[in-house]
Amino acid sequence: MASSVGTVEPRTPLADFLRARRELVQPEDVGLPAGSRRRVRGLRREEVALLAGISNEYYLRLEQGRDQHPSEQVVDALARALQLDDEGTAHVLELSRARPRRRAGSTTHRPERVPDGVRMLLETVNVPAFVMDRYRDVMAVNRLATALEPALVIGANRMVSLFTDPQARSYHPDWVQNTASVVAQLRADIGADQDDPRFQALVGELSLKSERFRRLWARHDVKAVGSPTGVVNHPVVGELILHREKFAVLGTTSLVVVVYHAEPGTPSAEALAMLASLT
Repeated sequence: MASSVGTVEPRTPLADFLRARRELVQPEDVGLPAGSRRRVRGLRREEVALLAGISNEYYLRLEQGRDQHPSEQVVDALARALQLDDEGTAHVLELSRARPRRRAGSTTHRPERVPDGVRMLLETVNVPAFVMDRYRDVMAVNRLATALEPALVIGANRMVSLFTDPQARSYHPDWVQNTASVVAQLRADIGADQDDPRFQALVGELSLKSERFRRLWARHDVKAVGSPTGVVNHPVVGELILHREKFAVLGTTSLVVVVYHAEPGTPSAEALAMLASLT
């Protein structure tokens, strides 16, 4: 007997991205009449196809996941239609490339080892510094970094702390902008490697625990580099405006050293020096 259940569209990273970005573009943004009887958010599928110069059927196949590998010319046309910037275009191009399937049994996340020299460096520099991996797990941290922000401890996840720790919003006056930035950076770092089990577990945990994360993740924003400065509202030394630097750790696949420092001669530099003396 024939089934009465409709066909479920396969979810693929490319299809999800196209659907999400289409819903963020308003008709008036691309010179189309908005109308008063639109039943979809953003653009219709046929409007994206028209703007990209491809057939409705082909675009439908892409957004339904039935075709996952469009040519670079089609990707460029879609990027223009969806008003993507250079990073967004590079991201959708990566999603459209064929990738080898993850091997069975490769589901275990093995933390990378922080080199001894890097650990020594963290204890030597007189500024807040820590090491994290691509999933934002804190792998090493110096005392001044923990004094600056108590959530910075080995084993903590920066994303989970930022979105679920009640102190996060009080410590970060720029929390709204900061959360949007770090989600876009995480998506850029992961790229097309979205079947990574550790990554899937992290996104699942954050989606369950934070409505803010769910809304930001659904946008599919991509930004490789965040703001070079951040604001910390410390309960003892007050507000600090700090520069944020990231350095890749040679000999590892994803570890980075994150360093915070203040502009010399500023109140933030004085506050950071006071915190260092207390630490």
